[in-house]
Amino acid sequence: MSGGRAWVYGDDINTDVLYPGAYLKGPIEEAAKHCLEAIDPTFVPNVRKGDIVVGGENFGIGSSREGAAEVLLMHGVPVVLAKSFARIFYRNAFNVGLVALVCKDTNRIAKGDDLNIDAAAGTVENKSKGETYSCETVPPHLMEIVNDGGLVPHLKKRFGRTS
Repeated sequence: MSGGRAWVYGDDINTDVLYPGAYLKGPIEEAAKHCLEAIDPTFVPNVRKGDIVVGGENFGIGSSREGAAEVLLMHGVPVVLAKSFARIFYRNAFNVGLVALVCKDTNRIAKGDDLNIDAAAGTVENKSKGETYSCETVPPHLMEIVNDGGLVPHLKKRFGRTS
């Protein structure tokens, strides 16, 4: 279960908005400072650990850069809710330990709403509005990857390798 404030954005949030291309050659920590600044310059200075990013259709569309999911985690965002995800972003999210939850009711969520997410059960409780939304459940094998901290730590755990 995750809980936090909603940061709400629309359709077609692309990977260049999450991880701007101008910062691809530098360290990811520098790119993280510019996450979402093209559409919301208040995000980076105000996001708190546990906050939830909410999008519409095609969240994460664009390039295959894994860092687009990773920078959200670096800001403490454990879950992204969206009506749909670009396939590569969806898989990259789980690979780095970020939950990508498909929720058709994201249009009912407003910026700042207090949310509780249960990805395994496929529910979003909007405590600000007293509503609960049904979402697609996350398959157990993907939740196992998230709980292990991403695909690489999951594989190390599963196969007993430390290097």
